[in-house]
Amino acid sequence: MLRYALARVAWAIPVVFVAITLTFFLVRSIGGDPFRHGPLVGLTGQGGWQKYGDFQPQSIRDNMRRRYGLDLPWYEQYANYLGGVATLSLGPSLSYRNRTVEEIIAEQGPVTLELTLLALGFAVALGIPIGLASALHVRSPFARLEGLTSSVALALPAFLVGTLLIYVFAVRTSLLPTAGWDGWRAKILPSITLGLVPLAYSARLTRGAVLETLRQDYVRSAHAKGLRRRRILVQHVLRNSLVPVLSAVGPLLGALVTTLFVVEVVFSIPGLARHYVSATTASDYPLLMGMTVVLTLFVVTANLLVDLALAALDPRVREQRS
Repeated sequence: MLRYALARVAWAIPVVFVAITLTFFLVRSIGGDPFRHGPLVGLTGQGGWQKYGDFQPQSIRDNMRRRYGLDLPWYEQYANYLGGVATLSLGPSLSYRNRTVEEIIAEQGPVTLELTLLALGFAVALGIPIGLASALHVRSPFARLEGLTSSVALALPAFLVGTLLIYVFAVRTSLLPTAGWDGWRAKILPSITLGLVPLAYSARLTRGAVLETLRQDYVRSAHAKGLRRRRILVQHVLRNSLVPVLSAVGPLLGALVTTLFVVEVVFSIPGLARHYVSATTASDYPLLMGMTVVLTLFVVTANLLVDLALAALDPRVREQRS
């Protein structure tokens, strides 16, 4: 197991390097001049949309480019960028006054991380039991309802789900707040909106895996030996059925990251999404690249942990990938 874990960690290093390199060149290919206007104003402690300042003369813009190293050749900027990532010094933001990229990520990043973990926990905690119950009662009305609900959930976009939830639970009934991230009540609707698609996907994966496992010979042998049904389900059926579900956690996290931007905007959550949009509009290269690198590291680390969990759950994974 230790050898497998070291091999997976070693494999993650070039993946991170390629992701960082692609981030640098893709962000720089956007173009634009971050100093075509003065510093952005209207900042608040919780982030928010930005507006442009006054137009800057060309001489001031040239001085600002020299100050932030944007007049250097691309290979020198790339080397400085790699050095900053290696030392966890992502540099100052070009659009937020007197703030570094690390400060912005440290302030807004935990909100985005909490939302992601709440949505993923909601999806897995409900998706696996629902899929298991649907597989064990495959011809029941509950199984048909699960199939229909999962299909609808996978087809609905996040902005529509969020808007409907706000209308029903906030506008019509006033049970929950419409926006923000203060208190547990404000976190319910965003977590449900973000976790709805992973929930439906987890339920479908669990249902299919359990149905396939129930047809295996070793499950029939366990029934023939007279083992208790609960023991068979827990030790033989559910454990082996969790392998495809865990394998999908990594891709689901990638999908959650892309949906985060919609959910945070719909519910006015002070996470990284607003800064991402404003940094893209203002061509704030350090902030845009820094947030992209952090999100990439989060997804790569999550996939690494999933691989290790799969190896611990199923020894055949270690044999196939070693």
